[in-house]
Amino acid sequence: MTISDEVRRLIERLSPAPICDDCISERLGLSVRQHANHKTRELAGTKGFERRKDACAICGVTKLVIRHSGHC
Repeated sequence: MTISDEVRRLIERLSPAPICDDCISERLGLSVRQHANHKTRELAGTKGFERRKDACAICGVTKLVIRHSGHC
């Protein structure tokens, strides 16, 4: 499974709750936060994925997060 697959699956599992790149990196054990940032930017606007400023469901900090609405 690729990093992209892991990021996508984590976001979909948490749906519709939003998650930030830092929490994605921590949950998946990614060594570089930019891996999560790059993958979430790729997903944004595709297949029901939405990236916006909001409170992360994991850490509670308001910052750029991504969520999956479940709609394509």
